[in-house]
Amino acid sequence: MINTATLKKYDASGMYKIYDKWPEIARSSYESNQHSINLENIDHIIFAGMGGSGAIGDLFSAILSKTNMHVSTVKGYLLPKTVDENTLVIVTSISGNTDETMQILNSTHKLNCKTIAFSSGGKIKNYCHENKINYKYVQKFHSARASFVNYVYSALRVLEPLIPIRETDIFESINKMNIMSKNISSNNLTNSNDSLTFAYWITGIPLMYYPWGLQAAAIRFKNSLQENAKSHAFIEDIIESCHNGIVAWERSSKLKPILLEGRDDYIKTKERWNIIKEYFQDNGIEYKEVFSTDGSILSKLITLIYFFDYVSIYYAIISKLDPTPVKSIEFIKNRLDK
Repeated sequence: MINTATLKKYDASGMYKIYDKWPEIARSSYESNQHSINLENIDHIIFAGMGGSGAIGDLFSAILSKTNMHVSTVKGYLLPKTVDENTLVIVTSISGNTDETMQILNSTHKLNCKTIAFSSGGKIKNYCHENKINYKYVQKFHSARASFVNYVYSALRVLEPLIPIRETDIFESINKMNIMSKNISSNNLTNSNDSLTFAYWITGIPLMYYPWGLQAAAIRFKNSLQENAKSHAFIEDIIESCHNGIVAWERSSKLKPILLEGRDDYIKTKERWNIIKEYFQDNGIEYKEVFSTDGSILSKLITLIYFFDYVSIYYAIISKLDPTPVKSIEFIKNRLDK
């Protein structure tokens, strides 16, 4: 098992220290002095953001999926043609300088829609102030991906009138993170740390199967493993994969299947899980199961993301890599700036 000295050696900038504080950061972010917005006649919400910022939209899209609200996520340069005066565009760029997000913000200024932007400053802050666009400053901790939790809980406070989630569910999710932290944080680098043992289990390329309701956690797992551990990872919807992806297992593969299961998955989804497990067992394919916690959709997603983000950090350390640098992303950004 890795120890604290090894963790400090490879994670030189201390990303893991931010994750150790996630429950505390979540609570202070939600209890901050951010003022909520109260917009009327909104029937379409668009979450626009890339990377770690885009993951915020995935989570809110899942929360809102049980409502009558039309929700879209945009990870790119263009807004859908359905934007009108009853649309709220929520722009998030933790750095405040994301090229795609800046173009989305510029587009909203030309349209007859409502807009709110979240960032830690940068070009977005200046643009919003110059154009009188509703802007919320949220602190950045270490990096965009490590800042996920304070942006989520700050947004929960600001968007409270529009998000159908009870305050008790919000504090439930924070409490569940706090309980989980005792097991998976850097204060428990032992065989009982579930995130750490999971990281040691990854010896090939992870392929995560997920039910639609937990898609946000699957996307985040893929992104975090790619950025932190510099490792390929793939995800597939379990139901859709039964109509195509499952056939690929008829050949030997270096992929390692992970089954991301919800405690209260739809009955037909549970049936599918059982069939898939039977197929894997009959064909000698090793797989790993991960179950969501019980409780609200927020609790399910935030604890899964917490768990898997630690997995990605530990996997980086095991691979003797620094989880922080993302040289390839910086290369692309630098080329775009020319």
